[in-house]
Amino acid sequence: MSAAIKPTVPRPLSDHGAIGNLRTLALVARDGTIDFLCWPYLDSPSIFAALLDADRGGAFELSPKIKNARCLQLYVPESNVLTTRWLGESQSAQVTDLMPLPQEVDGPLSLIRRIEVSRGEIEFELRCWPRFDYARQKPDVTIEDGQAFFSVGDLTLRLSAPVSFVVENGGVSASFRLKAGETLDIVLDGNAGDLPEGEAVTAIIQQTVSYWQGWAKKSTYRGRWRGAVTRSALALKMLTSEKYGSIAAAGTFGLPEAPGGERNWDYRATWIRDASFTIYALMRLGYQDEANAFTHWLTERTERSDDGQLQIMYGLDGRRTPREIELPHLSGYGGARPVRIGNDAAGQVQLDIYGELLDSIYISNKYGEAISHRNWSGVREVVDHVCEIWQEPDAGIWEMRSEPSEQLHSRLMCWVAVDRAVRLAQKRSLSAPFGRWIETRNAISENIWQNFWNEKLGHFVHTKGGDNLDASMLMMPLVRFISATDPAWLSTLDAISAELADGCLVMRYRRDDALDGQEGYFAACSFWFVECLARAGRLEEARINMEKLLQLGNHLQLYSEEFDARGEFLGNFPQAFTHLALISAAFYLDGALDGRFSQWRP
Repeated sequence: MSAAIKPTVPRPLSDHGAIGNLRTLALVARDGTIDFLCWPYLDSPSIFAALLDADRGGAFELSPKIKNARCLQLYVPESNVLTTRWLGESQSAQVTDLMPLPQEVDGPLSLIRRIEVSRGEIEFELRCWPRFDYARQKPDVTIEDGQAFFSVGDLTLRLSAPVSFVVENGGVSASFRLKAGETLDIVLDGNAGDLPEGEAVTAIIQQTVSYWQGWAKKSTYRGRWRGAVTRSALALKMLTSEKYGSIAAAGTFGLPEAPGGERNWDYRATWIRDASFTIYALMRLGYQDEANAFTHWLTERTERSDDGQLQIMYGLDGRRTPREIELPHLSGYGGARPVRIGNDAAGQVQLDIYGELLDSIYISNKYGEAISHRNWSGVREVVDHVCEIWQEPDAGIWEMRSEPSEQLHSRLMCWVAVDRAVRLAQKRSLSAPFGRWIETRNAISENIWQNFWNEKLGHFVHTKGGDNLDASMLMMPLVRFISATDPAWLSTLDAISAELADGCLVMRYRRDDALDGQEGYFAACSFWFVECLARAGRLEEARINMEKLLQLGNHLQLYSEEFDARGEFLGNFPQAFTHLALISAAFYLDGALDGRFSQWRP
């Protein structure tokens, strides 16, 4: 193959599935390679990161020698247990990959790979070469009693299988043959406890499948696109911390939003802005326990805030997100550098987060548990803080690294924060400075109409006194600031469609953001666009766009953050924001097509 047409990455992002155990997550490519895994937690350093550097990152490769094999990948129905199949003329095999849920919250972890041959006799190649601490450390490797041990400092991983391991360059390899009807189990764990074998592995697989299927069956959604909605829910659950109740924005770090560019961020944290979308999605699907757990995590952040000020994101355990550092030794996905861990955006001022926080707390209280006096005291501090700062410029929802400005979405969400606080206090008969809050809410509303409505253009604009559009404006009817059929909104929707959309794909903006490279189409905004069309009564257009977007999911109906011009994946994966927007769009559009109205929006 010539250099001109050689693929830029050995395994495209869209060729991956994900497995997880509510503590961490691994990506499994269609060729049987696990090329991304952080251990023991999602926000721990990686042990496999060949997705970001095929030569240095570390991987767990497993491949059968089947001539001209067709590779297929699917989940065991309604689960996060993944099966990869190879089909040849006279040979066929499959590997089942899973991460069993620990018996205890902080119990030992394991990753199981079961190989089964259904036709012929097949030779397999195994190569496991972890690289600890974001590929900054090559482990010492020893083989004892047929098991391979990888060690750096206090961390040791154990690889167990009935094969003959050979040590090579900080890893191990093995070749073995299996005949039709034969099975071989491989276990990677933290070198703690007894190893399961044979029927014990079968029982673990069955228990893991049963857990996920039991969880999926709790969903109350029975509408159109149920398969995609269920897969989105399972992806969200996989990004959930069982210990803390928080939900990561995505499972990875460093995957580029622009091919070969510098837009490479770490998304292994919980963003406050995801809160309201998450609560909506979980409650709409009937997952009250998860919604309550996330709400508790959120209200703890208000209790511990400094005079009502919140960070835009937190570590999964609620601590401050680490500062951003670069990993110059990694070449990056498709050459996109620098690869970063941590996130400096945590220090930005983003006023919209207060609206998302209060919206989620309002919805949770309206349909779930009543807020405690202590939590309400924290919320009051937050709302009083919003009343003081709502007119200030900020970095905005897209975390611009240019100069702060006054932005419509930020102003809008400040309105949401105060509006939901007033509604919640009235609903629960809670004490509140109603006069000040209502006066502030009205002032914000008037400010938006005076400063962000462009009479000459005939539509809303994103920056104060400007003429630019932004897809975050699609939230205006979704949060009920304006009617979805108001002529002022319909003209704005048409303007967004003309300037930012290419059919079903919607860009966030078209303006300089002080970063190199051109980003792609934002998947969540594309689903917001569908919901806005549906709410405007343009149901056929919304339905066609929904079907097109569903075609852009990968073979497992998973999504990353963005699409390039060809609909290929960009950004971190799997992306919670995208799957949340998919659920919201499907829920409303399905109801609209059946003549029902959503009961979930305040």
